[in-house]
Amino acid sequence: MEEKLRNMLADDVGQGDITTALIVPTDTTAEAKVIAKEAGVIAGIEEAKILLESLGLKVEALVSDGEKLKARKMLMKISGDARTILSVERTILNIISRMSGIATATRKLIEKIRKAGLKTKVACTRKVAPGLLYFDKKAVLIGGGDTHRLHLDDMILIKDNHIAVAGSVEKAIKNVRKEVSFSKKIEVEVTKVKDVLTAAKAGVDIIMLDNFSPKQIEKGVKLLRKERLYGKVLLEVSGGITAENVLAFASTGVDIVSLGEITDSAKALDISLEIKKVEKK
Repeated sequence: MEEKLRNMLADDVGQGDITTALIVPTDTTAEAKVIAKEAGVIAGIEEAKILLESLGLKVEALVSDGEKLKARKMLMKISGDARTILSVERTILNIISRMSGIATATRKLIEKIRKAGLKTKVACTRKVAPGLLYFDKKAVLIGGGDTHRLHLDDMILIKDNHIAVAGSVEKAIKNVRKEVSFSKKIEVEVTKVKDVLTAAKAGVDIIMLDNFSPKQIEKGVKLLRKERLYGKVLLEVSGGITAENVLAFASTGVDIVSLGEITDSAKALDISLEIKKVEKK
């Protein structure tokens, strides 16, 4: 983790923070505070603390990841070398802002679904910023959502292109069954209502209804009920789901709604760092 965070800082600093080097004397120390300028669910405090402490700065975290805060709340106090604080400022703010934005978006969706009396789970997808998979997925977890697959080796997920190569849903599942370990769950993505039944009868653990409309989902659920297979396989719906229409999908009888927008389109929370005290030796 420390290496990942230091690489982020290195990308931002380049060959050195020339502005700070020209303005701030080398023997200057400072105290700073990090503030959430808008309300939301905070995430990224642990990662920011790891990075700051690895640089020799003292950190006092005043909140914990997952807390829902009002605007103008102080998140942490930082003290130590002024040059270091100024050089790392944007990196830690980017981490906290992005992760908090994702956690906030996730929590809002979950609260909306629970308020409607539904137990449907909210999961993210692999639509994350390159290099930020860990951070984006952890932010979803902090917000109360499910990370889905963290890596391609977590589970079997047979998607449309796998099926295209295999020739059919049945062949793709058969190929997997020949070699897969008993410890891996199998999920298959289907794009047609009739394939819902095919996948369920093949004994997969999860069926992903890809780009289904709520009406199509209801037809798939009806087919499973008729064959007494409903409830014996998890149903996930993905594609075209937004914060605005999530209830229409969550209320169809599926177990999981997965959305790309909570990681690829979430608005970053407005976080700032303010220098409060400066001392020169």
